[in-house]
Amino acid sequence: MLLFFILGQTAISGPPKKMDNPGLPGCLAEVSELQNLAAVPQTGQTTSYHDGDDGDLLMGVPWPEPRFTDNEDGTVKDNLTNLIWLKNANCFGVKTWDHAIVASNNLADGECGLNDGSNPGDWHLPNLRELHSLVDYGNLEPALPTGHPFDNVKPGRTWSSTAYAAGPNYVWIMRMFTGEWSTYGKEGSNMVWPVRSDKD
Repeated sequence: MLLFFILGQTAISGPPKKMDNPGLPGCLAEVSELQNLAAVPQTGQTTSYHDGDDGDLLMGVPWPEPRFTDNEDGTVKDNLTNLIWLKNANCFGVKTWDHAIVASNNLADGECGLNDGSNPGDWHLPNLRELHSLVDYGNLEPALPTGHPFDNVKPGRTWSSTAYAAGPNYVWIMRMFTGEWSTYGKEGSNMVWPVRSDKD
């Protein structure tokens, strides 16, 4: 009976802890905390202009190969972020910000070359970080990864859904040909590139 009690206590409590050893509960807590950290991807820049610069160090999460998968249903999956992008990068032409949000939210199968079974509400206007995740700082015109499968990528500004905190009448936009971002008035007209999550 005494042996059972000792073994039972060992199984429940784990091995004796050292002063600097958090034991299993502490290790699990640390793993959980690490899982909640956001992984920062590489920028795509591989040319180095100075020892210790981005192209030299290549810091960040390496991009998967292939970076994109053409789903052949009007959508493209980004294998780095698991986001699903409309293959046609400029299906809607230019719209004001309000109209860009509505058009993105209402996008569904049968429009813009889509044959993916999507419904209104599945798509949205990307936030700035989603839009920015496409940029390859090693490329220009467009600033997208080499061999990307997107159609109709044009010079100009593309709306994000992210408002500018210092001025509610302004929104963050991306220039997909250069990788630059800036703010732009909501009443102006810019391109619309919807995105959705991977439903699979």
